[in-house]
Amino acid sequence: MLLKIAIEMTSRQRKESGLDLEQHELIEHAQERIRSKKNLYRHLVWFLIGGVGLVLLNKVFKYGAEYDWSYWVVGFWGILFLVHLVNVFILSPFTGKDWERSQREKLIIAQKKKIAALKEEVEREYPLPSAPKKKVE
Repeated sequence: MLLKIAIEMTSRQRKESGLDLEQHELIEHAQERIRSKKNLYRHLVWFLIGGVGLVLLNKVFKYGAEYDWSYWVVGFWGILFLVHLVNVFILSPFTGKDWERSQREKLIIAQKKKIAALKEEVEREYPLPSAPKKKVE
């Protein structure tokens, strides 16, 4: 819904203010960053609620009291949260749209070179027969 409203707003703005493609990409990137941060904060809230709940279940309600399993579960969940945190705040800025664009350009250049080399090899190994020359009388 929010994306639909933003697209409608940008299309109206484009008609009115001439919003160019670069600005549109910046808006999309900002929305993507906001969504990833929102998901991270949501993960943090569930981690805190779930962690407290698991420890209470294990310690207070004595579910599986012979073994402290809740610490292991909360610890593993904490590691997953740290991975999510690193992905959002450290890896994502380095592997954003600019990185994707440069990688795409590198791959396209490499592919064009490979195609040119293959084309040259085919032309060298299997030359096209030349058309017979007509005798002029």
